[in-house]
Amino acid sequence: MSHVKNATPSPADIRILDLFAGPGGLDVAADVLGYRITGIEWDEDACATRAAAGMDTFRGDVREFDAAHFPRAQVLTGGPPCQTFTVAGHGAGRRALDDVLGYIERLRTAVSSDGAEWEDIHRTWREISEELAEKAVQAEEVKVEKGRVEALRAAERRTIKKSLQQQGSPPEKIKQILKTLRASRDLPPEDAGLAPLVETYNALGTVLNGLKARLEALGDERTGLVLQPLWWVIERSRRPGLEPYEAVILEQVPAVMPVWEKYTEVLAVLGYRTRTQLMFTEAFGVPQTRKRAVLMARLGGTDIPEVVETHERYRQRTVSTRVSTTTPRDTLPWDPEEENSDPKEAWVSMESALKKARSIAPDLPDRPAFTVVSNYGTGGDPGARGRRDHDAPAATVTGKVSRNRLVHKGTDTDLPDKFDRFTLAEAGVLQTFPVAYPWRGKDQSQQIGNAVPPRLALHVLRHVLEPELTREEARARLEQAVADLEAWEPGEPVEVREHGQWEGHPLTGR
Repeated sequence: MSHVKNATPSPADIRILDLFAGPGGLDVAADVLGYRITGIEWDEDACATRAAAGMDTFRGDVREFDAAHFPRAQVLTGGPPCQTFTVAGHGAGRRALDDVLGYIERLRTAVSSDGAEWEDIHRTWREISEELAEKAVQAEEVKVEKGRVEALRAAERRTIKKSLQQQGSPPEKIKQILKTLRASRDLPPEDAGLAPLVETYNALGTVLNGLKARLEALGDERTGLVLQPLWWVIERSRRPGLEPYEAVILEQVPAVMPVWEKYTEVLAVLGYRTRTQLMFTEAFGVPQTRKRAVLMARLGGTDIPEVVETHERYRQRTVSTRVSTTTPRDTLPWDPEEENSDPKEAWVSMESALKKARSIAPDLPDRPAFTVVSNYGTGGDPGARGRRDHDAPAATVTGKVSRNRLVHKGTDTDLPDKFDRFTLAEAGVLQTFPVAYPWRGKDQSQQIGNAVPPRLALHVLRHVLEPELTREEARARLEQAVADLEAWEPGEPVEVREHGQWEGHPLTGR
């Protein structure tokens, strides 16, 4: 696969296996750095995008594969699903997190026990997998019952509405009663006949709350997915006939940082030096404010330092200390923690990123100054939409990015129709995908929102996999990689492989 003309050659012939690969955020970064990368992804639409982009892909559930299928992979990367750690209400996220930390501790005990054999370690993993599978079966049964109760409750609500209408209650009163569905003892005298209906409705609500609590206690099937990368590292390190990965890179939302910290305890037992870091994407040239929890590990060798930020962090409603590259050196902002650090560049605005994209793809919209009005509420108020002006980085790009409104700057007046939403190409650019990235399949906005920002991936991959470069060499390498990323174009589409189609693949050795 060769998409970039005159691409800077990689210092080493590195083969990467990317779990939960998505549409290819990390993959396109690896491509421009010259690494060879293969992704595993279950989503058919993301696989369609990957195929169009020429990204080597196996389609399927990561749990159906194992590390022994890809013995020639030297580096493991991935971003397992994280929704169960960030859900709100009833402490479900906290319970899911505690469960995962407990499973990791069991794996740590297994690999660190004196005289532990592969069979003993594998038995522990099998027991964990069986527990998770049993919980998934129970959760499915509860979901079915929850759906049945929800249907009964909805029917009871319709009956209450119909009874109120038959009594001649005014629409506003009906609306208020349906909104609150107060306890039967609080009903007005004229509506006392509804008491049995309301009591039944409330009783069903109590049952429904119990089922929700049960589901939260059982956890989400995705909870176990966050264990997969660790198990792959353990398998490569302890299974006879396999060699350890040379490096591991994992990323997710900040809520997953405790998992990465717990991972490091196991990785240390397996001989890895590690580093966890909360990374602010705009501080690495991404025109978007987003935080990512990153785990970096190398087998043996020296410690891994933090990835040095190259751009300023964005602080809303404050005066920026941004500087141009022509500012005299003695007035540049220096990193106080690193005496020899380079001066930081300004964060990149939406306006700047989209203007550069238009120089590559002139058909992109050329808008007047605008404000982005988020699809989400802010400050706990669903009606208070977040706002970000064009001359600032975008707010976090989510799967709902296509629903954000674009209005004339400082107003609530929508831009003309062809300008009032970001195009898919523009949304990708705000994630630092090349403007030519070939989005395919359904729900492309969700693909974009779920992806790893490629420019952030450039920094992390180079930092972990090329530690021997000097500061000047690393800076030049990144500058070239960023230019190549912006100019990247897809090559020939590739066929997506399925589980079992190992023949002739460079990572399988078959």
